Amino acid sequence: MEREKIVAIVNDFLISEFEVDGDEINNEANFKKTLGLDSLDYIDLVVVIESNFGVKLGEADFKNIITFEDFYSTIENKITEKNA
Repeated sequence: MEREKIVAIVNDFLISEFEVDGDEINNEANFKKTLGLDSLDYIDLVVVIESNFGVKLGEADFKNIITFEDFYSTIENKITEKNA
C-alpha cells in the first residue's frame, strides 16, 4: 500500500472517529499530545487500524511513536512485514 494512501486513511479515521482537528495533524506533530487519547481510545485505535489495514499494533509499537510520521511509518512497516 502506498504511503499517501496510508496517511489519507489514518487522517480520515482520526478526524471522524477520534474528533481530531485536521489542522493539528502533521508529520512532525506530537502524536500523543495532539490526540490526547486515554487507554480505551488506544484500544479503539488498535481496532480501527486492524480493520483498515489488517495489521495489529501492540503496546511496544506505541512506545516508539512520537510523531505522526512515526505512526504512519509503523503502520507502513507492519503492512510490509505482513506482505513479505
